[in-house]
Amino acid sequence: MIQVLAPGIHRWELRHPEWHPGEFGSKVGAYLVHEGDATVLVDPLLDDEVAAELDPLVRGEVVIAVTIPYHVRSCVEALERWGGTLVGHPDIAKRLPAGTPVHGDEDLPLGLTMHKLSRGKERPLELPGTRALVFGDRIVGVEGGLRYWMSDPITDDRRAWFRKTAAPGLARLLDIDFEHALVTHGEPVMKSGKAALQDALDGDPWYHRPS
Repeated sequence: MIQVLAPGIHRWELRHPEWHPGEFGSKVGAYLVHEGDATVLVDPLLDDEVAAELDPLVRGEVVIAVTIPYHVRSCVEALERWGGTLVGHPDIAKRLPAGTPVHGDEDLPLGLTMHKLSRGKERPLELPGTRALVFGDRIVGVEGGLRYWMSDPITDDRRAWFRKTAAPGLARLLDIDFEHALVTHGEPVMKSGKAALQDALDGDPWYHRPS
């Protein structure tokens, strides 16, 4: 069940408990990344089988990263099982049991960076040791590339908004040195991830209407 995408980068998928079968996103991706001798878990969703497979992969200092508050998923279970530091937008605390320690999204361990965007609470996570950038919801994997996932049907006005506001707000991520674009919805882009992000920002947004 655990895929090895590249040295130190592991991915798995599980069905999201709040989505119906057959929809895009009914299965969501999560990641375990080795940054040197440490372990970073990103948006982990766990069941007993996955947790057992991850046990031998978790090593050293552990960071559990939540890219967007909606993605708290199994982060509490991961924290209880492996310990570590829970990082993400401060609002993730509202979705967790009272007293769960949350580090926030600044001054992160291991040289990690959660990038603040011009709008919203998503925090793309930069993993410098593996030259990876992880996205939560806004950027998704579609047909071998990346696209901006729009939450409403695309109209001329929304397309214009994307060109004027959304794409420029993400463009500064192109200043990051990354090769792997890891997404939790759809397939990641493991080669030339920066070029794939540029293509997403130059292209049309993408919308999926659940069936």
